[in-house]
Amino acid sequence: MIKVKELSKKFNDMYAVKELSFEIGKGIVVGLLGPNGAGKTTSMRLMTGYLLPDSGEVTVDDVSVITHPQEAQKQIGYMPETNPLYGDMLVSEALDFSADLKNIPKSKRRDAFDFVVDSVHLDEVFYKPVKELSKGYKQRTGLAMALLHRPNVLILDEPTEGLDPNQRTDIRALIRDLAKDRTVIMSTHVMQEAQAVCDYLYIISKGSLVAQGTTRELSQNTDKKQVFDIEVEGDDVEKLLQKISGVEKVEVTKKEGKKSTIAVTVSSGTPFPPELSKLAGSHAWTIWKCAEREVKLEDVFYKLTTTA
Repeated sequence: MIKVKELSKKFNDMYAVKELSFEIGKGIVVGLLGPNGAGKTTSMRLMTGYLLPDSGEVTVDDVSVITHPQEAQKQIGYMPETNPLYGDMLVSEALDFSADLKNIPKSKRRDAFDFVVDSVHLDEVFYKPVKELSKGYKQRTGLAMALLHRPNVLILDEPTEGLDPNQRTDIRALIRDLAKDRTVIMSTHVMQEAQAVCDYLYIISKGSLVAQGTTRELSQNTDKKQVFDIEVEGDDVEKLLQKISGVEKVEVTKKEGKKSTIAVTVSSGTPFPPELSKLAGSHAWTIWKCAEREVKLEDVFYKLTTTA
């Protein structure tokens, strides 16, 4: 759907984006993560044709954003971090103005308006001035403007920035729903946002791609280890657990008679639960609990962006 190949952009002598490459298919929400100043906004401006790169290529459905920008931009909906809204306009007027900019014929505007109002739930504020809207409804209006021409690719720069928790939840649900029929790329530096919305993540630092994958893949590739919290009742538990191949550390945190609460650290990819079951079966243990400890995306993000 959208391909980015060795994309680079300098401002003065400093790279804002350096040799960025990835390919994203349809029906997926992709998060572009990075600290402030990492190059997220510049990357999105290059993908949309708002900026021209110094080198590299961006294509949407095999159409170049660089050599055929108008044709490619017909497939792209873009909502920048600063929502381009005029406060004195009604929502209906803002959409009509956006339709003018997108060359949507008058004969097709009713269908276009019906589509976006239904998609982002703007019916209650359609005839209200933009300046009277809550931040959440302003974001919805920006989304509607980006969707008006029914693009296949939706690019959103910090779409939930400044929203309260309820508004964030609403916009997250909208983004997930919109991704059913298109590709959605959103930037954020909020890890909870990425975990809640995105199917796949690209982490950039200092303009370069430093990691990619699902939350689980990033966690495993970064730490190279997993931690399991277990509760086991039986004899010689600690000693026998240490003999399992791949087990790096066995830490007993609580013991009551023959029942032990233990944190077991293993190298990534070690089939620990099956090995634990085998030991339990051969030594008449009772397993009360076996759960892999979740690695926080914040920790992964910190490691990747402070060492890159």
